[in-house]
Amino acid sequence: MPHGKKSHEFFERAKKVIPYGVNSNFRYWGDNDTPVVADAKDGYVYDFDGKRYIDYRLGFGPIILGHADPFVNERVIEAIQHGVTFAATHKYEVSVAERIVEMCPGVEMVRLTNSGTECTMHAIRIARGYTERDIVLKFEGCYHGMHDYMLWSTASGDPAGMGDRHAPSAYKQSLGIPEVMRGLVQLAPWNDVEVLGDILEKRGEEIAAVIVEPILGNGTALTPQPGYLEFLREQCDQYGIVLIFDEVKTGFRIAPGGAGEYFGVLPDISTFAKALGNGYPIAAIGGKRDIMMMVEPGKVAHGGTYSGNVVGTAAAEATLEFMSTGKVFENLNRVGTTLMKGIGEILTRHGVAHYVHGTPAMFGITLGEAKPKDFRDLYTLPDWKMYEAIGMHLVENGVMAEPDGLEPWFLCSDHTDEDAAETLQKYEDAVKHVLNK
Repeated sequence: MPHGKKSHEFFERAKKVIPYGVNSNFRYWGDNDTPVVADAKDGYVYDFDGKRYIDYRLGFGPIILGHADPFVNERVIEAIQHGVTFAATHKYEVSVAERIVEMCPGVEMVRLTNSGTECTMHAIRIARGYTERDIVLKFEGCYHGMHDYMLWSTASGDPAGMGDRHAPSAYKQSLGIPEVMRGLVQLAPWNDVEVLGDILEKRGEEIAAVIVEPILGNGTALTPQPGYLEFLREQCDQYGIVLIFDEVKTGFRIAPGGAGEYFGVLPDISTFAKALGNGYPIAAIGGKRDIMMMVEPGKVAHGGTYSGNVVGTAAAEATLEFMSTGKVFENLNRVGTTLMKGIGEILTRHGVAHYVHGTPAMFGITLGEAKPKDFRDLYTLPDWKMYEAIGMHLVENGVMAEPDGLEPWFLCSDHTDEDAAETLQKYEDAVKHVLNK
């Protein structure tokens, strides 16, 4: 999105005081293309030159009701008049926990925190405390936050450094992670029952937790193969392993009760963030009572000055209350389905082999003849250059979908049928432009 004059000047100002002008590396597209936002409302964002974009990034997924939603904002404004942080239990955090327990199958107790990274980190600690084991199994291409335990073989990893799929190696994603951490993580290819079964047969009784994204949130929204999540549940039961669903992206997005409701498979612990607060910082760890009750003084440590703060919990209470009306998913699923079908029809009409993955609230597209089923396939099968070219043309013309095809398209309940029609017209224009270059 080549910056206009005011947007360019603003980003130059940002780079003087913030490394690369962003506060998360995932936001950096380069000096000339990194998005900047001056305003946002409903399903749109606006840059500093006043240009409007239909927003399908939605902050990488948190915005489920639309930007600056008045129902949520008014509740937060009212709540903060009475204080924001108390080091004491208050009504909003109890109400949010009650709503999560009511909405999410299998969740019996909840602890609150502030980010997806925090809640996956604490979920792993709880699982280790409960099992008295140290090893955690994660899957290639799954991203579980910015802590050292989980920054191995994520979606930005290079499969060339991950070894043979039958004996995967942990690929370190960042400088600064102590090498000793490698011995605490076991890798497995995603969606591969055979390899996972072999790994668990050898190491199952050493493993504290299996952590998985039910849909690959940084893997073009690939879904599990039929029976795969059921296999995970059965294997974890067999070896006494805690099964963790990382629902930082899928929670309160693909269904009101998240992946547990959507797939009908219940984990031992779930981690929620993003859509829980419609963009306000809040996250939650929910799970079975006996496991969650390991969190007590002298056993498993969990704390945080801002955990359960009024700002985040008031936003979450309002978001979940509005979600309970049924209005959110009726609209979101209709518009998302229109986009998924429409994009598929456009690509078919222009002779571009493709697959559309995921759900109406969170979907991805791969361009290519073969259908990928895991991260290694995503690295080799799709035409990512073509995808990025289409994506950048969309952004230049006012449709803000992530040009990196590993990141899904996200929908909110404020996206309209008119937005979908405009998006599909501009998607067809982008495909024509790329094919005729």
